[in-house]
Amino acid sequence: MVAAKDPDRGPLLGAGFRAEFLDFRRGIRVGNLEPHERITRILKSALEERFGQPFLTERYGRGVYWRWIAWLPRACRAAKPLSHGTSFGCSKYFIMLETQQRKFRAGLQVERGYLKAPPGARAWQLAEDWDWIRLLAALKLKGTLEREIRRLLREGFRIFGGSWESEAAEFSARDYPGAAALRRALERAPARQWAGFQLYYPMTEDDVRASDGADLVEAILAVFDEVTPAMNMVAEIPLRARGKDLRV
Repeated sequence: MVAAKDPDRGPLLGAGFRAEFLDFRRGIRVGNLEPHERITRILKSALEERFGQPFLTERYGRGVYWRWIAWLPRACRAAKPLSHGTSFGCSKYFIMLETQQRKFRAGLQVERGYLKAPPGARAWQLAEDWDWIRLLAALKLKGTLEREIRRLLREGFRIFGGSWESEAAEFSARDYPGAAALRRALERAPARQWAGFQLYYPMTEDDVRASDGADLVEAILAVFDEVTPAMNMVAEIPLRARGKDLRV
């Protein structure tokens, strides 16, 4: 397969990906595709090239279509003194397709897991070295994370915080209550339910259909660039793009 080319930029990133692989009825298509068509391989390679280090891929789903996919630096997980055997404690870049709301999300996710894990799920219980602890500590009035969150909300990003099993907090620039209130909302998530935080950019089905695959890949990577400063404020090891000075 010969990649599409821009005469000024060389091979076009994500040229094998197609917008229809984001299926708003079934999920993100990853199965029955060639390697150059898979969003998992495309974004992992792009992140490794950008940051000069290996990334791990996590996912929720099975078979041909997945609902949620995430990427995190291997070094951040390895640096965890207590939780280096799992990825739950690490902040990560993610994409997610909500088939009921017919929305596509891309951005930053920080997981809390359980405060009281059910039997057999001890590895999913919040530990002292998880990035969730750093997230809560950084959410303070006039803090650098608060300023970064407000900037992103003004640019169209949104916040999800709380449990995926029951009611959670969701904010836009219009109704964001500030860092202290956000922290309280996160802390209210039920102890026996899986919880987390997302700072993400939403795309509608019409947005996706109006783009080609290469445009979508570039848009996702642009979102990842935008959330990297916030990610660096809560991650074990900050990321630095090669040849690029990201905001801190």
